[in-house]
Amino acid sequence: MPRVLRPATAADLDGVVSVFLGCWHDSYPAVLPPALVAAMTPERATALWRAALAAAAPGEVRVASAAGSGEILGVTRFSLAEDGGTGLVNSLYVGPRAQGRGVGAGLLDAATAALRAAGAAEAHLWAFRANEPARAFYRSQGWREDGTTHVQGEFGEPELRLTHALNAGARS
Repeated sequence: MPRVLRPATAADLDGVVSVFLGCWHDSYPAVLPPALVAAMTPERATALWRAALAAAAPGEVRVASAAGSGEILGVTRFSLAEDGGTGLVNSLYVGPRAQGRGVGAGLLDAATAALRAAGAAEAHLWAFRANEPARAFYRSQGWREDGTTHVQGEFGEPELRLTHALNAGARS
C-alpha cells in the first residue's frame, strides 16, 4: 500500500479521530471491557486528539496517509521525557483496514528514529495488558516488556510498559 509518512496538522484531526475510533471500536472490544469501549465516543475522541495535536511540538505527531487520496491510515504521537534521555511513544494507532500492511511498523520506525535523533537512548510505550495482539506486534519490532505496570485512572485497565534501546550497540 503506497503511503506517505508526514507530520500531522490540525487539518488531519478528522482522519486521526477516524483511525483512533476504528481501533477502539473494531479491535478493543476483544481486549477491553464493553463499557470502556463504549465510553470512547466521537466527541471524547475528538477532544482528546484536538488537545494532543495542539500540545505536541512540531513533528511529534505523525500520520501515515495513502498516497494519492490522502486518507489517514495511522497515527503515532511521541515525545522526549523530561529527562531528555528517554523517548516516549504515547500512541500508535492503525486503522483496521490498514493493519498488517506495514503502516504501524513504518510509523513506529519514524517515531524511534526521531527520538534517537533528539538524543534519546531508549524509548518506552504502554500497552493494555489484555491487548496481546498489540504486545506481540511491539515484540516483533524489537520492544521488550520490562515488568513495569500501571493503571491509568482515565481507563482503569492494567497496562504494561515496553522498552526499546535506541542507541546503536545497546541492548533493549
